[in-house]
Amino acid sequence: MNRQKRAKLKAGGWTVGTPREFLKLSNEEAAFVEFKVALSETLQALRAAQELSQVEVAKRLRSSQSRVAKMEASDPSVTVDLLVRSLFKLGAQPRDIANALRPRRKVGGI
Repeated sequence: MNRQKRAKLKAGGWTVGTPREFLKLSNEEAAFVEFKVALSETLQALRAAQELSQVEVAKRLRSSQSRVAKMEASDPSVTVDLLVRSLFKLGAQPRDIANALRPRRKVGGI
C-alpha cells in the first residue's frame, strides 16, 4: 500500500497493519499460514498447468468441486495433509512441494 493511501486511511480513523498484526498471530502461526497458502497456490498452479477444471481435479481426487475450491483458497477446513496428498495425486514430485515451500518473504522476522 502506498504512503498516501495509508495516510488517508489513518486520517479517516482506520487502523492500518499487516494480517499478522490484525490476527495477532505468533511467528509460528504466521509461518504455518504461509506454508498452507504456498501449498494451495501450488495446487492451483498445477491444475492450471495441466489445463484441468476444478471439476476434473475433484474427479481425480474423488472429491467435489467445492472442496477443490476450498483447497485452492486455503480454507481453514482443509488440512495440510489433504493438500500434500492432492498434489501428489496430480503428479507433483517431492521437489515441487519443497520448491513451493521456499521462503518468499520473511514472516515475523524468521
